[in-house]
Amino acid sequence: MRFAVTAILGGLLLAGTALAGEFPVGDPVAGKAIAGQCRTCHGLDGYARIPIAPHIGGEPASYLRNQLTAFRDGTRTHEMMTIVAKMLTDEQIDDVAAWFAYPIATATLTADPSGAPQACIACHGADGIAVIEDAPNLTGETNIYIDTQLKAFRLGKRTHEVMSAIAAEMSDAEIRAAADWYAGVKLDITVPN
Repeated sequence: MRFAVTAILGGLLLAGTALAGEFPVGDPVAGKAIAGQCRTCHGLDGYARIPIAPHIGGEPASYLRNQLTAFRDGTRTHEMMTIVAKMLTDEQIDDVAAWFAYPIATATLTADPSGAPQACIACHGADGIAVIEDAPNLTGETNIYIDTQLKAFRLGKRTHEVMSAIAAEMSDAEIRAAADWYAGVKLDITVPN
């Protein structure tokens, strides 16, 4: 009987994870050890310590995994991240993605949500907490970081099937307005006990 209950609960856990869109991959404890090398820029909890680095705590593990793999493989470049990611194995990428996905990111709007950039909310939400797994959270990112990334998409320095087209249609003023909007949202990252 105990086995049957355990099997049913395990099946429900896996089904719930599958419905959430992601099977558990990676070991967050091992990832925390690897994340020590990330702390100077991204913080150990994923709350960025420098304005040109994004907050990565609470991002979907699949998004983090895709970005680290892109840096490692050279399909996305950055003077620091490319070097760091080249040294990571697939297992280490899964582990560090699991660690940074473990914290919970929450947003507190500081303005009327009707003012959110309409080109962004379908994927990133009005509060900057991503509503799809392939999109990063934008909550509390510095406006310079968001501005730089949108311009990189617009210029083709970064490519993405959705973002490249959206950024190509944005003026400098629209990019700045989107960057300022999400920079104005308060971000909290909490690491569960």
